Amino acid sequence: MSLTPKIVNFDEKWNELQSTLKKLFTLSNISRKVWNNHFSDVYALCVAYPQPFGDRLYDETKTFLLDHVKMLTSKIMESSRDELVTIYYSTWLKYSLGVRHLHCLFLYLNLHYVRSQSCSRVHFLHDEIAEYNPECMEIGELGLVLWKKEVITTLKDTLKELLLDGIASINVHGASDSNRHVYQGVVESFVCVEEYKRKDNLKFYEDVFEGPYLERCGKRFKLESGRMLQNADVSQYVESVWRMLEEERRRCEWFLHRSSLPKVEAVFVGCMVADHLALLLEECHSMVQRERFRDLRTMYLLLRLVDGGVEGLASKLLEHVKMKGLEHASASVEENDHVQFVCDCLGLHEKYIGVIGEFFANDKCLLDALDKACYFVVNKRHVPNQNCKSPEMLTKYCDMLLRKSCKGLSDAELEEKLGKCMIIFRYLDEKDVFQNCYSRMLAKRLIHQLSQSLDAEEAMIDKLKQACGYEFTSKLRKMLTDVKLSRDINREFSEHSGKENVKLGMGFFVHVLQAASWPMSQVSLTAVSLPSRLETALQSFGRFYHNRFSSRKLTFLHQHGQAEVKLNYLGKQYVVTMQMFQLAILLQFEKQDTWSCPELQGATQLAGDLFARLAGSLADSRLLLRAEAPGSPSALQLNLRYASKRTRLRVPAAVCPRESARELERARSSVEEDRKLYLLAAVVRVMKSRKVLNHNALVQGVLALCRDKFTADVCMIKKAIESLIEKQYIERTSGSSDEYSYIA
Repeated sequence: MSLTPKIVNFDEKWNELQSTLKKLFTLSNISRKVWNNHFSDVYALCVAYPQPFGDRLYDETKTFLLDHVKMLTSKIMESSRDELVTIYYSTWLKYSLGVRHLHCLFLYLNLHYVRSQSCSRVHFLHDEIAEYNPECMEIGELGLVLWKKEVITTLKDTLKELLLDGIASINVHGASDSNRHVYQGVVESFVCVEEYKRKDNLKFYEDVFEGPYLERCGKRFKLESGRMLQNADVSQYVESVWRMLEEERRRCEWFLHRSSLPKVEAVFVGCMVADHLALLLEECHSMVQRERFRDLRTMYLLLRLVDGGVEGLASKLLEHVKMKGLEHASASVEENDHVQFVCDCLGLHEKYIGVIGEFFANDKCLLDALDKACYFVVNKRHVPNQNCKSPEMLTKYCDMLLRKSCKGLSDAELEEKLGKCMIIFRYLDEKDVFQNCYSRMLAKRLIHQLSQSLDAEEAMIDKLKQACGYEFTSKLRKMLTDVKLSRDINREFSEHSGKENVKLGMGFFVHVLQAASWPMSQVSLTAVSLPSRLETALQSFGRFYHNRFSSRKLTFLHQHGQAEVKLNYLGKQYVVTMQMFQLAILLQFEKQDTWSCPELQGATQLAGDLFARLAGSLADSRLLLRAEAPGSPSALQLNLRYASKRTRLRVPAAVCPRESARELERARSSVEEDRKLYLLAAVVRVMKSRKVLNHNALVQGVLALCRDKFTADVCMIKKAIESLIEKQYIERTSGSSDEYSYIA
């Protein structure tokens, strides 16, 4: 093939081309040689010498296509109404295939003639009048436009009615392939005739078919919803609507363009769900109350398609979980049963978190509703004008798990239970109250060596740190550090005593604790006269410690001490654990077997009420006997006939109920004072970072800082602001009473 332009006889070449075009659109056989030669003919006509025939070739081709399309239109219109859709589809298949082949054959004409015209390709894509100026179109686009204008525009009303009736009548579960592909192909032709456009290429399809289809669907859905509600209850209606929605989705996938699916769903949901939302939500309430979650799952699938639907379901679930939680939690709080309270709260959370995961795909809105319900149950004040008991009850439960007395739990089970405790902890509003109670109970476990293991204590503190940060657990961590350091100090003291030949005559261990880290008051130190052996040991340790740390001061808190005593005066040896004060009383009986209470109190120098409780605890354990001594109204006597099946015993601590109540009151007062100081620091921190801030923004900033410890009262924040203004940390901005400035 020569690429050199030459003289060409247009009529001769066109007659050959036209003959091939007729075979092309009738899908007749064309030899490979003839087809390849026509590529050369198109090129020769476009570059002919002395005058190219590109414009004439384009005009003749357009005329041929127009005549052919008009002939096809007449042929389709001659068919009967029942066969019209089928004949249209078969005719379109042949024509569209012919146009694609024709476009390939005239590729050189498209590239070098059409695109060189004054109406460029880019201009055509954005100019609306280009639709009516086919001189600018490539051959493939021209063929599609002529089909749209001559065939579809002429037959669109008839085609539309036949398609709408046919598609609606087809059972999507049993449609034959022939019917399905015919309707699908006809609808696809509405899309294909404008597929060459880069903008609004679905507008013709939407105007001709999609719009009428949606209108027909809307009417059908409204009639169907009314009929279904008359003949079935709401539960059956929901099931039927869901099946119908699945059918409509399949119908759309079969017959419509993919862009139509969300539009059909919107019409369906509007008519079948949104118009009856109040009725469906009323049924939701009944389903939730009866916990029919399997039925509720289908309801949820429909409601999530409607604005506000899932929110309505969430509100019903919220109220139900609140009610269920309070039914169980109230009883356990009234009975002060911390184990049952924690188990009830965890059971509530586990049950409904499982329900939401299994039936509602962990929907965030429902999870938020569950969180709100659990927060309400955990922080409920069951007795008006009293503090919430949840922090203290959760602390007692954790204390029970971490004590040696909690037997039968493996390390993995203990870790799991502590992890579940953190679920309730995260819902606690007064985390600072929990912190205060937990530190007091941790101190008792560490001092009296009641912890299962320090590893378990560290694991729990790590969990609290992850939830609330380093500051929340800093003192708890220092308490563990003090216990470990105390072991080293006591070991060194033991080595020192051996070198100095200091014989204590007993096992001796002192917990050296930082006063700022431990929740122990030094204000109410109890006076006591300890036996000489104990005093000697304490003085020896004091001298050793001051030689090591000369700048530190030791204060002995005897009320927190305990001792293990071997009883050698009985038939067999017993090991008894008791408080230091109880030991001070018992050791007095080394001198004599019977003491009058006033004499014994004078020897120990204990206060009256405390002495009575301590002596009573020893008498209740039968180590001492109440006896009438000569000349004394009451006396205590050593029980020389004491016997027990157990060889290791513990004397119950002498606890005063009023002291326990006062201790709780002091703890609450301490929390309130800490909150005031924390609010002052939070206000300063926010103002220091922002310099100038209005009142509402400052309050919101402080609330955000306090969220991990407690829910701050706005009145307390206002008092903190006024206090800082008086102390000249901040000031009101001149000219505005609602704005504050930080004073550097």
